[in-house]
Amino acid sequence: MDNLLVVKGRMSYKKFTMSISSLFQKAVDFHNLAKLDDAIAVYREVLQLDDRYHPAWYALGCAFQKKREDAAALECYEKAISIVPNLAESHHNLGNALHKLGLIDEAIEQFRTAIGLGRGFLPRTAIATLIPGSPKADNQVILQARRAWAETHLPPPDPNKKLARASAKRCRLRVGYLSSFFQSHNWMKPVWGLINHHDREHLEVYIFSDAPEAACGGGYRKHPTDQFHDITQLTNCEAAERIEKCNLDLLVDLNGYSRIDRLAVVALKPAPVIAGWFNLYATSGMPCYDYLIGDQEVINNEEEKYYTEKVLRVPGCYLTFEVSYPVPEIVDPPVLSEGKLTFGCLASQYKITEPVVEAWSRILLSTQGTRLFLKNASLGSALNQQFLTRRFVGRGVTPDRIVMEGPAEHFDYLAAYAHVDVALDTFPYNGGTTTSEAVWQGVPVLTFPGDRWASRQSTSINRAAGLDIFIAKDLDDYIACAVAVAGSADTPRRLAGLRHSMRSRLASAPICDTVSFARNMEQLYREMVEAQVPPHV
Repeated sequence: MDNLLVVKGRMSYKKFTMSISSLFQKAVDFHNLAKLDDAIAVYREVLQLDDRYHPAWYALGCAFQKKREDAAALECYEKAISIVPNLAESHHNLGNALHKLGLIDEAIEQFRTAIGLGRGFLPRTAIATLIPGSPKADNQVILQARRAWAETHLPPPDPNKKLARASAKRCRLRVGYLSSFFQSHNWMKPVWGLINHHDREHLEVYIFSDAPEAACGGGYRKHPTDQFHDITQLTNCEAAERIEKCNLDLLVDLNGYSRIDRLAVVALKPAPVIAGWFNLYATSGMPCYDYLIGDQEVINNEEEKYYTEKVLRVPGCYLTFEVSYPVPEIVDPPVLSEGKLTFGCLASQYKITEPVVEAWSRILLSTQGTRLFLKNASLGSALNQQFLTRRFVGRGVTPDRIVMEGPAEHFDYLAAYAHVDVALDTFPYNGGTTTSEAVWQGVPVLTFPGDRWASRQSTSINRAAGLDIFIAKDLDDYIACAVAVAGSADTPRRLAGLRHSMRSRLASAPICDTVSFARNMEQLYREMVEAQVPPHV
């Protein structure tokens, strides 16, 4: 520190450090007031005075991350770690930035480092949440990560608690649905497609929502016998008590790890039978779930040993959906007017893993004149765009082959499919909502079945939609199929015909037959209740 003993003439080192502390506190004050641009500017002033001042690098990373500037945050956390290597918070936040940018396995390494440095809940939670999308993970690793989280952070079951047994002899089965996302009508279209078509003569519907009923009107058509419970202001224990008082036969959790702080409600076992559906595309690792509902495409019989739940399969696709909200009109595929094919993907950035970038690069390099159109929330940042561009450039793809756009309101987001001829699926974490939205906009999604549930969701959707020709055998065939589509002179005509007939095709296919789906799910519910209570793995 000899070079800091005299600064700006005769300023002493003590006065200099006091000046830095004062300036840093000013930045923190801006930060706490959510004046992030002001905070960033002052943090940078601090670092101009002392570029080894660790608190400023760490806080600057936090400010960038709050602005969704994950690429900038990543550089700050890396600098902070180079100065103070053993601070768990820096590694945890670096993991978050890497995850948001699609570097999942690198993120997991940082979370594990944070755990080793004494942090537990947050990094272990992050691993449990994102592990199904890790390219290096397999079903055994996913099971271990989720079991570790559940055993460490969930309340243990009460051995003295005795619930009334579910009654298969009731004229009307009492079924509850628990979710924090009922207000997200586009995301919940499989859920509303099921609930709206339930047979109320044989089933009573109870909804436990972390949003008021008035916010759920985008998809829910309430039946007079339904009971809607707003649990927004309730603690987990209070929510569990509310559910228990309804004397359900079956509770269906729709949250899974997307609302991890509500998993304690399920762990408290507020119903005699609990099933996970819709948002659990891997095992929960939790003994409180009795069942997990999927379909024959997403989980193979030999993989059931990696599930703590008993797996049940509904005929067709477990994500059968119904669109009940405004969407853009279908337009001609852009290849007709532009004369060159545009591949695209509107999935979240964290799904664009390193193997995905590698595969898409191979496709672009094997085809002439094609482009790749990408749109997601992360790409609202110019620095995040540059970061992703460098990942492609490093594999030989020139920047002019890639078009990137940031977020938009949902209607306008869907309208962006007008820029895409063929969508390319992500892996190992496939599209679910993204795939169903793409095909509803007339854009086929090229996919292949991977090695786990999360990597077979699009295969399930395509199969039930009658779009088998867009299901490749494996990764190499996925790339070969994309290259073949781009190279065929007949592709523009075929895509135009498919695009304009897509919605009528879907309407008559199992993927949108929500009435039959409801009957099939009700049959599974009845079987669960009659089984009373299934063995665990």
